[in-house]
Amino acid sequence: MLAKKTVKNQITLPKTVVSKFGNVEYFDVSTDGETIVLRPLRPSRADEVRARLEQLGIKEQDVYDAVTWARKTE
Repeated sequence: MLAKKTVKNQITLPKTVVSKFGNVEYFDVSTDGETIVLRPLRPSRADEVRARLEQLGIKEQDVYDAVTWARKTE
């Protein structure tokens, strides 16, 4: 398979390669000086939790308040 670099330094990955990685949006790019390595980055569990909290409308202050309440000793 071939990939061509454009004048804007963009490379289109072959469909057969990309299809093996599902909905991966970002790749970690590294090199050893002779080869280019792309590693798919999947969303971390923390990112999933943040997205769900945002979806539920829970703000950072709400979490802080809940932790403070839970730690109260009466």
